[in-house]
Amino acid sequence: MPEQSNDYSVVVFGAGGVGKSSLVLRFVKGTFRDTYIPTVEDTYRQVISCDKSVCTLQITDTTGSHQFPAMQRLSISKGHAFVLVYSITSRQSLEEIKPIYQQIVSIKGSVESIPIMLVGNKSDEISQREVDTSQGEAQAKQWKCAFMETSAKTNSNVTELFQELLSLEKKRDMSLSIDGKRGGKQTRADKLKGKCSVM
Repeated sequence: MPEQSNDYSVVVFGAGGVGKSSLVLRFVKGTFRDTYIPTVEDTYRQVISCDKSVCTLQITDTTGSHQFPAMQRLSISKGHAFVLVYSITSRQSLEEIKPIYQQIVSIKGSVESIPIMLVGNKSDEISQREVDTSQGEAQAKQWKCAFMETSAKTNSNVTELFQELLSLEKKRDMSLSIDGKRGGKQTRADKLKGKCSVM
């Protein structure tokens, strides 16, 4: 079955245990699970507004291990946008997403027009921090991508992460609005800026 053009595919990459599934579940279902269950690959769907109509945000939560290189390549080739997650409590997890970024570049050719977010998760675990915010920002600058720190546990910046990712999409007008409901006030200045807002 051909993929419908109104699907927008976001792929979430990162080392095992950094909280990829927790971020996705927190965003899609509003839940948080304390136990760690390794993912092979899960896909979640969320309805969003796209070019003034409705489309499906398809979020692929990938495996944290590197046992499935073919699946990884397929996810990259089908993805429209990418979330690269590391844990602020693990310097190693930041190192582990560098080859994934390189692979996105080699498969996509150029990442100039592709929305990519570098995400430092587990921002609630300050006492175990191994990666400073400035290090995450520096890496994102080097990759010319956006950066954000999140906590799936406390629900900090989770919705903002996906909002920001969609606002980076240049080819389409995307936002997390469904049914015309609006949460929070949107000022005239925000509308003029053309930023996304959850409704």
